[in-house]
Amino acid sequence: MRWLVLWAAGVLTAQTPDSNFEGRSDAYEALNRRDYDAAIAAFQSAIAKEPRHAGLRKDLAYTLLKTGETEAARDQFAEAMALEPGDLHLAREYAYLCHETRQTRMARRVFERLRQQGDAAAEDAYQNIDRPLAEGIARWTRAVELAPGNYSAHEELAKLAETRDEVAAAALHYEHAWKLRPDKRSLLLDRGRMLRELGREQEAFVTLLAASRAAEPRTAELARELLPDRYPYVYEFRQALELDPGSVELRRELAYLHLEMKRPELAEAEFEQLLKLTPKDRLSLAQLGFLKLSRKDYEAAKPLLDRVLETDDDEIADRVREALGLPRTLRRGDTPRRDVTEEARAMAAKSLEKGYIPDAVKYLRIAHESDPVDFDVMMKLGWAYNVLKQDEEAAKWFRLAGRSPDPEIARPASRAYQGLRPGQSRFRTTAWVFPFFSSRWHNVFAYGQVKTEFRLGKLPLRPYLSVRLIGDTRGELAPVAAGLPAQYLSESSFIFAIGVATPVRRGFFAWAEAGQAMRYIQRDDVGRFVPDYRGGVSYAKGIGNMMGSESRGWFAETNEDLVYVSRFQHDVLLYSQNRGGYTLPSAGGFDSQVFLHANATVDLKQQYWGNLVEAGPGIRFRFPGTLRPVLFSASLLRGAFLKNIGNPGRPNYWDARVGLWYAFTR
Repeated sequence: MRWLVLWAAGVLTAQTPDSNFEGRSDAYEALNRRDYDAAIAAFQSAIAKEPRHAGLRKDLAYTLLKTGETEAARDQFAEAMALEPGDLHLAREYAYLCHETRQTRMARRVFERLRQQGDAAAEDAYQNIDRPLAEGIARWTRAVELAPGNYSAHEELAKLAETRDEVAAAALHYEHAWKLRPDKRSLLLDRGRMLRELGREQEAFVTLLAASRAAEPRTAELARELLPDRYPYVYEFRQALELDPGSVELRRELAYLHLEMKRPELAEAEFEQLLKLTPKDRLSLAQLGFLKLSRKDYEAAKPLLDRVLETDDDEIADRVREALGLPRTLRRGDTPRRDVTEEARAMAAKSLEKGYIPDAVKYLRIAHESDPVDFDVMMKLGWAYNVLKQDEEAAKWFRLAGRSPDPEIARPASRAYQGLRPGQSRFRTTAWVFPFFSSRWHNVFAYGQVKTEFRLGKLPLRPYLSVRLIGDTRGELAPVAAGLPAQYLSESSFIFAIGVATPVRRGFFAWAEAGQAMRYIQRDDVGRFVPDYRGGVSYAKGIGNMMGSESRGWFAETNEDLVYVSRFQHDVLLYSQNRGGYTLPSAGGFDSQVFLHANATVDLKQQYWGNLVEAGPGIRFRFPGTLRPVLFSASLLRGAFLKNIGNPGRPNYWDARVGLWYAFTR
């Protein structure tokens, strides 16, 4: 096979490595002893340090060929060719691999460029690719002339024309094939690609917009990747619907766009068209019904809403109404306002159940307009807006629901409002402290922080002022051996800093700060005032029945922190703290959890204290009558150091820890 020849050439190249490049010798040594996996890893490491070294990429490509990774080798040749465009031998090898991995179009392009430069071998390779393509195009062209309605002939002709870079012909025949098979929307994607290559950007946008709302997930995903990063205009939705009038998703999205733009009459017209395409679409029936209700056309709304719940079996219909919380469907003589509220609440519940949060908001707003003192609706609006990340709107509804006379609504609504209110304030102060006793060191440690954030409109960064406490009660420990320095178990400092942080998104946030550490004890090894620079990325996630939730059961949570600290020789540390266990039933206000720890710490400098794992059981609890933010904990951990060079103690240890956590936000 040709790739064996290519690899052999690569081995010859590999015998004369450039010794000036650090780490390259490892790759060639592994290659000489035929340890190809190690060689590949070493080449990749070397390339990461010098990405513009074409020779390394070629040698990696030849090694990948030896292991059968033909496509990966092809990609490395492509990178090398971009760095050395004048290397004809390299371009020829890349073209051969493109042809072998079915990238015929690219192979033809490269061979065509080489033949124009007088490369005889490339001329033969080009003809071997181009001749069958030309013959195929001629054959399928005759087939199309004889049977213009042959969908397969148009599609095959379009694919061959695309491969031969006859882009205009490819776009034309993809269009013909689409018109013959409008259910195959992948043809829209293909036509959109060709239109982009032709520079017909607006026509390509509309075609790809239609493809991006296809029912086939892969087609829709690929089309979205080709679309520019902006939302379509109404006229573009219109043009896409002219191209694909049978697209339910396009028309539905246009209808909701009209609703967002406060054009209910246009939205109503689109929902009417949707019902012609899908007469049994209950969501469209309900939306159209509520649009008519919103303009008090009860007679037109009633049959639509009745159809949402109708079945051939009265017993089944009654069960559906009971599940939706409806005493009965709309009937003549009912008070319209009461029926509107009940129907809207029912459709909101159904939308929430299926995860259609924007639809649920619309139904809940209709219910609120019909009954402005329904506090349960206000509560659900708060949760819905919270899920949509519209926290200002959510806080407004939680505040209103907190005035409910029903404590089952008022209490959780007030808690939710208090949780959201600081995030909407211009200034937010958070404080936390975590003191605990460690049996391993017979010492009390304390960590804490007071931080005031400044919210600057909708900017994605928030500056803050911070004071941290990192300390312990023992301070200096005696040296473990004569001649060794004293040991310190904490920084024993207050750290004053200014910083900037991102808002929390899906559990992630990043931060960076610069400050000054002030030691509260005098040390011989470092001064009392030390510059301190920190930053990192944090992630927190909890699932199941967390502490304070209404239900009891299993839970799991993780806290991941990647932190840079300048004072530890510019070290980078990764802390991973994981807990999984069971939240016990509340007993007279006593809340508790039992769980297992699984913790790990690693650092970039490979220091013994920064590389360890811990595991063991633990419990957390809250006493009745204490402040809710106060949480007590006790754990028994078995730990092991992963690195023991410089470790003055044993590689394994036991540690019993007892502490409390207190935090608040203002």
